[in-house]
Formats: sequence, C-alpha cells, structure tokens
Amino acid sequence: MTVAYLIHLANYSDGVLYALAVLLLVALAVMLDRFWFLRRTILRGGRLVAEVGAYAALGLPELADLRDKAGALPEAALLATAHDHMDLKFDALESRLDETIMLIAPRLDGGLWVLDTVVTLSPLLGLFGTILGMFHAFSVLAVPGHAPTAVTGGVANALVATASGIFIAMLGLVAFNALSNRVRLVIHQLDTLKTMVMNRCTPGTTALRPGAGGGIPSLHAVAAGE
Repeated sequence: MTVAYLIHLANYSDGVLYALAVLLLVALAVMLDRFWFLRRTILRGGRLVAEVGAYAALGLPELADLRDKAGALPEAALLATAHDHMDLKFDALESRLDETIMLIAPRLDGGLWVLDTVVTLSPLLGLFGTILGMFHAFSVLAVPGHAPTAVTGGVANALVATASGIFIAMLGLVAFNALSNRVRLVIHQLDTLKTMVMNRCTPGTTALRPGAGGGIPSLHAVAAGE
C-alpha cells in the first residue's frame, strides 16, 4: 500500500480519512501523556503509602517531611492539608481530607474525555466517509459503457473509512478502560493514605520513626516469622 494509494483513499472519502488520522494522533497523544503520568503517580504514590505505613504515629514534623517528599504527587496536597489542620477535631480533619481528595480527583482523569469522544465519534465519522465514497462509486453507473469492476472497486475503497473508524474506536476504548482503571488506583491510594493519616494523627501520641517499634512490620519480617 503506497502513499499515493492512501492519498487516493482519503480523497475518495472526501477528506474524512484525513479527519480520522487527526483523531488517531490526538488519541495517541492523550494515551501516552496519561499513561506516563498515571504510571509514575501510582509507583511513587505506592512507595509513599508504604513509608507512611511504617509510622506508628504522625506529628507536624513528620507530616511536613512526608509532604516535601511527595513533591508534585497528588498525595502532597493531602499531607499538606493534614499538616495545616492538625489542630482540628477528628471529624473536622476527616472532612478536610475528603474535600482535598474531591478537589484532586478531577485533575487525575484530565484528557480522558477526549478519548471518550474519539471512541464515539470515529465510527460515525468513518460511516459518513463510507457514504460519501458510495456516492462516487455508484456515480459510475450514470456513465454509459461503465466497467462493472469500477463499482465494486469503488465500494471497497469507500469501506476503508468505516474500517478505519472502527479500528480507532477499538484502540481508544481499550486505552480509555485501562487509564480509567489507573485513575481508580490513584484515588484508592489517596483514600488509603487519608485513612492511614487519620489513624496516626491522634491527639496525645508521639510520632515514631520507621523501625522505632509499633509500625507495620516489613514483608521480610513477616516472611521470616519475626
């Protein structure tokens, strides 16, 4: 399949294949951006959750240190809220942390609406291109002495638009579901971190550093029966 033939197919669909190519590029850009962002967030967030779990209690210095380690992670805002409102009662602090998660959540799935739009639009656009191609294919019948293969060949060219639209939709659907699952994992990490912080930010407790006793045992210690 040569470039000239692809250009012929695009022109045969009255430019619809060009529009489908743009949709494919946009979808791929969103996939790569969101996949890289969410993968990094999940991996670094998981390490942060494990570090918080190693504390028996958390005070202002520990929360400030964890917040700085979080950097640009979504967990940083949660830890900052816990640090800034440490003096609140249990229920009030929990409400503040829930509010922070609600503010963070919409930013996690940014761009996924684009994939959702591509999944819906591309098959319809492909079908529209096929209909336009059919007009060209059957217009041959109006020419006296037309060759029968001209019609069948034109129909085959017209169906390329529908096939392209369906392919883009399938690719976008798989990516959308995979990325949505990763967003749910990040939100689960935030909920887990909120619960861990609430359990460790109790009044009258003394923050214990990891390894100082009272923390969650390591997997190696559990496996060794310690």
